[in-house]
Amino acid sequence: MTLHGTTKVCAVWGWPVKHSASPAMHNAAFQALELDYVYVPFAVAPDDLKAAVAGVRALGLVGVNVTVPHKEKVGEFLDGLTERAARLGAVNTLFWNDGQLWGDSTDGPGFLEALPSSPEPGSEAVVLGAGGSARAVVDALVQSGVRVSIANRTLARAEELAERFGAHAVLPLEETPLRTALKSASLLVNTTSIGMYPNDSDCPPLTDDSFHRGLSVMDLIYNPRQTQLLRRANRWGCDTQNGLEMLVQQGAISFRRWTGYDPPTEIMRKAVQLQYQR
Repeated sequence: MTLHGTTKVCAVWGWPVKHSASPAMHNAAFQALELDYVYVPFAVAPDDLKAAVAGVRALGLVGVNVTVPHKEKVGEFLDGLTERAARLGAVNTLFWNDGQLWGDSTDGPGFLEALPSSPEPGSEAVVLGAGGSARAVVDALVQSGVRVSIANRTLARAEELAERFGAHAVLPLEETPLRTALKSASLLVNTTSIGMYPNDSDCPPLTDDSFHRGLSVMDLIYNPRQTQLLRRANRWGCDTQNGLEMLVQQGAISFRRWTGYDPPTEIMRKAVQLQYQR
């Protein structure tokens, strides 16, 4: 990659950010399309977030991805938010809109694009967890007409999420209620960290008879690439997907917004897979 005075700069901010696969993914895409862009990671401490946004304006960065812990805070320093970002109260993408710096959240549409099959309106889904990722997933599914049940260890958090985004039901993250809810569900999504490396022998509390053919299972974890949840779902013939595809698809939406070009998703996917060989 050769940098010039004309090179356009995109970035990802997080605290920490050294683990991010986004630089490899976006730089591979820029190179494939021979675009004079570069994507760099910046470790931005929470107290420096406002100054970092001012830096985007002063230096003319083309776009920024924002990750933990900045998604809920960065919006207050921007000129505007998309309807989706305002509804979620979270931003993961900064972009220029008629000379103003705006925020969007591409997590929800990226999640929908990554699903093994598109959810049908009126179908049922069970979402494990009630954190930041669950917020985008639940909103995207409800907006698609899906009846969503949220399972979480702390019911109060699940109830708050359900009320805010119009989910159908809440239930404890326990074997019996999960088995009952999954009997009529066509989609199971794990947004928790259960099964993430180095605790990759862990699995959400599901009995084998919780799975059935016709159930699609998506685990937002991508390290390891096949969690215990996905292994068990595969044995029952379920369609499965890990979190790498969501990372690619949400990044592709940002890429198109920043460059105006159709993203080379296959190249982006290969670049991400190289980062996570487990």
